[in-house]
Amino acid sequence: MNISTLDWAIIGSFFFIVLAIGIWVSKTSGKNTSEFFLSGKSMPWWLLGFSMVATTFAADTPLLVTDIVRSNGVSGNWVWWAFLITGMLTVFVYAKLWRRSNVNTDMEFYELRYGGKPAQFLRGFRSIYLGLVFNIIVMSVVTLAAIKIGGIMLGLTPMQVVLSTSIVIVIFSSIGGFKGVVYTDFILFSIAMVGAFGAAYYAVNLPEVGGLRKLMSNDLVLSKTPMLPDFNNMNTLIPLLIIPLAVQWWSAWYPGAEPGGGGYIAQRMLAAKDENHAIGATFFFNIMHYAIRPWPWILVALASLVVFPDIQSLAEAFPNIPVDKLGHDMAYPAMLNYLPHGLLGLVLASLMAAYMSTISTHLNWGASYVVNDFYGRFLKKNASEKELVTVGRLTTIIMMFLSAWLALNLQNVLEIFNFVILFGAGTGLLFILRWFWWRINAWSEITAMFVSGIVSVFFNRSALGHSWFGYTDPMGIVHVGSMEAWMKFPLVVLVTTIAWLLVTFLTQPEDQTVLANFYRKIQPAPTGWKKVIAKANLTDHKLPMNKSNLPQGIFATLLGTFLVYAILFAIGNFLYGNYGTAVMLSIAAAILGYGLIVVWREIRKDVL
Repeated sequence: MNISTLDWAIIGSFFFIVLAIGIWVSKTSGKNTSEFFLSGKSMPWWLLGFSMVATTFAADTPLLVTDIVRSNGVSGNWVWWAFLITGMLTVFVYAKLWRRSNVNTDMEFYELRYGGKPAQFLRGFRSIYLGLVFNIIVMSVVTLAAIKIGGIMLGLTPMQVVLSTSIVIVIFSSIGGFKGVVYTDFILFSIAMVGAFGAAYYAVNLPEVGGLRKLMSNDLVLSKTPMLPDFNNMNTLIPLLIIPLAVQWWSAWYPGAEPGGGGYIAQRMLAAKDENHAIGATFFFNIMHYAIRPWPWILVALASLVVFPDIQSLAEAFPNIPVDKLGHDMAYPAMLNYLPHGLLGLVLASLMAAYMSTISTHLNWGASYVVNDFYGRFLKKNASEKELVTVGRLTTIIMMFLSAWLALNLQNVLEIFNFVILFGAGTGLLFILRWFWWRINAWSEITAMFVSGIVSVFFNRSALGHSWFGYTDPMGIVHVGSMEAWMKFPLVVLVTTIAWLLVTFLTQPEDQTVLANFYRKIQPAPTGWKKVIAKANLTDHKLPMNKSNLPQGIFATLLGTFLVYAILFAIGNFLYGNYGTAVMLSIAAAILGYGLIVVWREIRKDVL
């Protein structure tokens, strides 16, 4: 690729701005752990909302969407579009609960909700499991995307990409802390979206593609454009739509789409000024994440089918790319080779922005677990704030190194995405219910965590690459007899759910004092806490029957979900040239929006 001086100037300016912000906020971010990981819990909703969107716009995201579209069509995106329901439930039900908890991390929640050594184990184990192990896996996938982009667009080797990006990100993340991450996220997202829309415009208007109308009528593209799968073909309808909407959204744990909130989304809700700002941030995030942002990536993916119809055409166009890195996901950076100078530099900067935003968030988020929930809680309880910040910065460096090493040994973004979703299958229902049902205890979560992981690995492959039963296809997926591949997800959910429910009823409930303190602080709907309330009322420490707006919250969740889907489909139909349908969907979105405002006013009375 011929990169001009203008392109390099744009890229250089971007790096300068990011590092300057990191240095500017370094003095305040290093004061204590609250500043370093939560910015003193004083952030406004709009800044946190942009940060949430920027974080979920990783360098691997357009590559993942491109892989999905080229493999399964636009309707294949329901594998992640279905998580919108989870997101809206977080907005209207869980955001205020997280903010009321006033914890520093969602790991600290475990010793608020549960008691004794099982709660301590959960907090300590999951802080390492999620903060280091799982977090490193996610970062390595993002880094893999950066390697593919750097290889195609800059001709860099995987090692060159890893070294050049790691140095800048580690410096920025270790000195700027959470405040540096959030401030730069606003700039990074703005650059990333301008680059994404610019890339889509030029990709669609390439001479080979011929513009939007010709693209949508191209024989190579027609079968990929439907936003819903063929309802007459159960082989695609079940895995692409029914499983995500009926099972996946409430049962699977995935970073950024955790049932009941969690992870870096919870970190931003906890950093908000108050409950209203936490709710506003998550609502803004869900609209941008699901309705607006996917379309420029989808357009580039569809255009790539015309220019690079298959993987062989990609291999011929880029012979320097290692065979183990070739895949449909490479079509996105391949299409960027056609961009003019200036826009090319901006798009390159935008992809770097997306990469840095996600990695810096994961580094800060993961380090917060290690510092707050492991080192400061179990290893050195009397550690000074200065020492804890230092440990956080060292953890940042270690995580970046390990994720970079792992990225050099990975191949495909979509394959890892599918495994991550399966690995957390069955845990989501517990995360949703633990706020509203007193009977769930620490052993319930421990069981769900281990059973889900073990069963999901059991249905894929052994550590040696050989199946434990049945037969294994080339993608490493185990098939049992005549079982369809899509059946393994609901099966993992079923086994995991039965296991943690059995353990819940076979073990003792949490101590009454722990449950009463949790109920008093969080103020959840009283329906699932009646036994705790009744028991407390026999003593001098009575508990109130909280006024519940849970029904309104669930109704708002439904309205918000249909609203965002209406916007998503309206935009799609405008792009496809179906203007009548697009207008009708826009009107429906307006009506849903008005209804949501009415319901929200009622909910807000209880939030204030």
